Amino acid sequence: MSPEEFRKQGKQMIDWIADYYENVEKYPVLSQVKPGEIIGQLPTNAPKESESMDQIMSDVNSIIMPGITHWQSPNFFAYFPSNSSGPSVLGDLLSSGLGVQGMIWATSPACTELETRVLDWLAGMLQLPGQFKSTSTGGAVIQDTASSAALSAILAAREKKTNYKTNDSGNSGKLVAYVSSQTHSSLEKAIKIAGIGKNNLRLIGVDENLAMRPDLLEIVIQADLKAGLSPFFVCATVGTTSTNAMDPLTEIGRICRKYELWLHIDAAMSGTAAISPKYRHFLNGVELADSFSFNPHKWMFTNFDCNCFYVADRSVLIKTLSILPEYLKNQASESGAVIDYRDWHIQLGRRFRSLKLWFVIRHYGVSGLRYHISEHVRIAQEFAEWVISSDDFELVAPAPLNLVCFAHKNGNDFNRKLLETINANGKMYFTHTEVNGQYVLRMCIGQTNTKEEHVRLAWETIQETAKELSS
Repeated sequence: MSPEEFRKQGKQMIDWIADYYENVEKYPVLSQVKPGEIIGQLPTNAPKESESMDQIMSDVNSIIMPGITHWQSPNFFAYFPSNSSGPSVLGDLLSSGLGVQGMIWATSPACTELETRVLDWLAGMLQLPGQFKSTSTGGAVIQDTASSAALSAILAAREKKTNYKTNDSGNSGKLVAYVSSQTHSSLEKAIKIAGIGKNNLRLIGVDENLAMRPDLLEIVIQADLKAGLSPFFVCATVGTTSTNAMDPLTEIGRICRKYELWLHIDAAMSGTAAISPKYRHFLNGVELADSFSFNPHKWMFTNFDCNCFYVADRSVLIKTLSILPEYLKNQASESGAVIDYRDWHIQLGRRFRSLKLWFVIRHYGVSGLRYHISEHVRIAQEFAEWVISSDDFELVAPAPLNLVCFAHKNGNDFNRKLLETINANGKMYFTHTEVNGQYVLRMCIGQTNTKEEHVRLAWETIQETAKELSS
C-alpha cells in the first residue's frame, strides 16, 4: 500500500470510526449472533490475490459488526468499563504508525523516556508516595494487564524472599502467598505460573463488606510459620471485581511489614478514582506497599491494553527479570544512565503504549479526568439510591464508587431470568456475580460517554422488565 493509498484509506477509516461512535447506541449492546455464525461466513482458505479495502470493509460491516459486543456504547454496564476515547485512539494510531519496538532505551529513546515521565505524572495525580517515582528508589512500567503486573510482583517477591536463589534452583515448595476469597482469579493463575503452586495459596476470609480480614490473615501467617513454611506475598485489592470491595490497606500493610512479606495492591479499575481528591482515601496505606498497579484501560479513557505497574524498589524487579544476551548489549545500557524496560516485565518486546496515555492526559487535563470520574461515581450513587428506594429491589453490597450490586427480592431464578431477558433485548448490557449463594446483578458505570440519561433509562428498563416477568 503506497503512502498515497494509505492516506486515502486512512481518512476513510477515521470517518468510519467517527460514524461508529456517533451511531453506537443504535446497535444491540450485546452481540446477538450464535456460536459459529461468524466463522461460517469466512472463507476456509486465505485469498490468493489482493483484495480491495472496499471489499474488506464491506465484510467488516456485514460479517464482523454483528459479532461485536459494543463496549464503547454508553449503555454498556457489564463487567467493568474498557473505555476508549478519541485522543486515545489517535495516540494508538500514531504508535502503530511509528511501529516502535521499545525493548531497550537504544531501540527508541522517546519510547522509554516518555513512559517514565507519564508514569511519574500519574504517580503525582494519584498522590502515590515518593518511592514509586523514577526519581527515587522505585518507578513504574506500562504492562498489558493487571494480570501481568501481579505475576511480575509475585516473581520479584519470590526472589527477594529466597535471596534470588529460586531463579537458579527452582522453588523449594515452602513459599506461601495470601489473597482474600474475593481476589481476582489472575492471582491464582500467577501463583501457578510462578511455580508456587495452588496448594500454597491461602484464601483469607472477608468481613460483612467482603473485604479481607487482617486478623484472619495474621492467624494464617502465624500457623504457616509454625509449620515451617515461608510466607512471602500478600495481594490486597482496591475494588474487587465482583463487588468493588475495598481491602483495609493500612492494617494489611502493617502485618506485611511485621512478617516481612511483599505487599502488592491490585487497584485495576478503582485506582483511577484516586485521581480525584474526593476518592484518594481508598489508597490510604499504599505507602506500605512494595508494588501497586491499576488499569487506565478500565476507567481512564485509554483503550486496551494499558496497565501501570509501580514498584517501591526497582532493583529487586530488575534483578529478578533481567537477562542480558550479547545482541542486546549496548553502550547506553552499560552506562547505567538509562532505563531498559525489558527488565521490568515478562516479555522482551514492547509497544509504545505511553503515547495514548500521554494523549489522554494532555487532552482531558487532570481537571477533566476528575470531572468525568466524579460524574460516573455520582450517577452510580444515584442509581444505588433508586435501588434503596425501591420496594422490589435491594442493595447486596456497599457501593463506594461506580459499581452497584443489587438484586430483585424474588430470588435467584428470577434475577437470572431478568438479566437474560434484558440482555437479549439489546438496549443495554449488564452482568452478574454471586455473593454468599445469592445471584447478584451488577451495574458498572464508567463508559466514556455514559450520562445520567442512559442510567435512568436502564433503571426504567430493569423495573419494567421485572414487572412483566412478575405478572
